[in-house]
Amino acid sequence: MRIDFSNVDLSSLAAYKDLAMDSFKVLMDKSGAGNDFLGWIERPLNYDKEEFDRIKKAAKKINSNSDILVTIGIGGSYLGAKAVDVALDSYFDSKRKTKLVYLGHHLSSQYLAELLDYLKDKDFSINVISKSGTTTEPAIAFRFLKEAIEDKYGKEEAKDRIFVTTDRQKGALKDLANQEGYESFVVPDDIGGRFSVISAVGLLPLAVAGVDIDEFMEGFKEGYKKYTVNDFDENPAIQYAAVRHMLHKDGKEMEVLVNYEPKLKYIAEWWKQLFAESQGKDGKGIFPVSVNNTTDLHSVGQMIQDGKRNIFETVLKVDSVDRDVTINADEKNLDKLNYLADKKVSFVNEKAMEGTIIAHVKGSVPNILISIDKVSAKNLSQLFYFFEIAVGVGGYMEGINPFNQPGVEEYKTQMFKLLGKPGYEDK
Repeated sequence: MRIDFSNVDLSSLAAYKDLAMDSFKVLMDKSGAGNDFLGWIERPLNYDKEEFDRIKKAAKKINSNSDILVTIGIGGSYLGAKAVDVALDSYFDSKRKTKLVYLGHHLSSQYLAELLDYLKDKDFSINVISKSGTTTEPAIAFRFLKEAIEDKYGKEEAKDRIFVTTDRQKGALKDLANQEGYESFVVPDDIGGRFSVISAVGLLPLAVAGVDIDEFMEGFKEGYKKYTVNDFDENPAIQYAAVRHMLHKDGKEMEVLVNYEPKLKYIAEWWKQLFAESQGKDGKGIFPVSVNNTTDLHSVGQMIQDGKRNIFETVLKVDSVDRDVTINADEKNLDKLNYLADKKVSFVNEKAMEGTIIAHVKGSVPNILISIDKVSAKNLSQLFYFFEIAVGVGGYMEGINPFNQPGVEEYKTQMFKLLGKPGYEDK
């Protein structure tokens, strides 16, 4: 992974270097707010090898008897896995033994009803992911899917098709797993949801999808080596945090994560949760949004080019693709494209990216460029780790706790009150 700040005015960056390094020290020393949720930092080195092997065995079992794995979870309980799943799968003709289907990340009755119909003639298993087991969206989803799988296979076989990822010792879902005999995996106490793709939360569904989780862990290990270096000039994650902070102080209130490869769409969705939940609090934070180009150049591109100048962009670039096609000459040339004859479509896409960066920088939109050589399990996990270090450093630079999300609870309180949940009448 490489990062390029050449399209950002760095003339005032030196003023933030000491703050960035002090914040990095707080993160690595685990001396700041939220320090009980920093288990992800050393996780690439000290992950549970026994559980890792059980994950592989469970994945083989699911592959042997299931067309579908329904992954039930919301937020960090599904976004990391879905990001990698989508990025590494074929667009149209998946060769996977078992397809991942996601549930419990919204409350659409239409989606749920259609999924239940879809599963009637499929062999399927369930992986329900919840620390407590009582989060509304996944709890409702699991209630329906538990009934469906027991109706289809009977209670005895169903218990061997239900896999639980939850608290190590306590909670409603852990109690149910113990009572029913479901195989269970651990949501670590010291890793928050949006950082949890490195745990069984992400590893089990990805292993089922056929992702090489050994390679995935290697990417995290490489990330640890690169992004825990205590040197501003040698650590791109600290630099990224400092440049973001500098741009924010200069009036940039929104960061747009840009990709030119549709496979990365859910990488952006994971990134948005990471930065929004980590830094959007206490009246602070840069609002994270994303676009998928060149598609969105024909919609919100106008706003980025010519709207309010309170934004900057971070562009994700993939240097090489697995498949490429060449544009052929056409005798009639009615579409006026013969000037592109013999050129690869990837070349055209790259020039669209370069031209857009030039145009946006001319339009006073600073651009950060992050490049990976290809879309792979190792590169994606290293990218995750890069962003995780950066969000921690950036949060401490803002003077906030980057590892809690107190604002998430208020909507739940008001929803429970409207639904008539006992104990919420006077909230």
